[in-house]
Amino acid sequence: MDVVEALNRRKSTRAFLQRGVDYALIEQILAAARHAPSGANTQPWQVAVVSGERKRQLQLRIEQAFRDGVTGKMDYLYYPTEWTEPYRSRRKECGLQLYSALHIERKDKDRQRAQWAANYRAFDAPVALFFFMDAGLQTGSFLDYGMFLQSLMLAAVEQGLATCPQAALGEYPAIVKRALGYPDNSVLICGMALGYEDPVATVNQYRTGRQEVAAFTRWFE
Repeated sequence: MDVVEALNRRKSTRAFLQRGVDYALIEQILAAARHAPSGANTQPWQVAVVSGERKRQLQLRIEQAFRDGVTGKMDYLYYPTEWTEPYRSRRKECGLQLYSALHIERKDKDRQRAQWAANYRAFDAPVALFFFMDAGLQTGSFLDYGMFLQSLMLAAVEQGLATCPQAALGEYPAIVKRALGYPDNSVLICGMALGYEDPVATVNQYRTGRQEVAAFTRWFE
């Protein structure tokens, strides 16, 4: 598989087979991703691989906080405080596509809430990855981290695995850090579901659209 094919195949998978992922395979994927570039070779990534009973206990705590009405707050602002176009429309369309694939009506708040809660279980994938970095690092390290995460996801595709990068898994950082023994002042970037895709699940059948190159590119000579 070449890089372009992996890029085209990668998607956010939200339903997984109940099939474990060998730790040697996860290590192989991480070993490939570590070659991602970073400013001054800082390599800011710190990865927690969580599965089995440890994952079950952690996701129970996070999901319970959500169901108890505790408002999640990430260690940094991921989304804008005020949505403007074209980002507002893209965000809305993304949500509509998801609920349409799941046959969830706009007025069905209970099913919408249940679907959102699935985020905190990493969509029941066998493995959840959590990504941290030291608090003293700055904005450039977020750029480095993005390249690392994409490298990881492409390496996963090559190995026949599916992923879903999740900001939602970063919404309750205190719970995650306490459970996994990370310092309170570390930055929880996000999480990621990892496993084998359920190929018949309807939620895995849709793909969000992408802008054509001409829409975001200007050429200068």
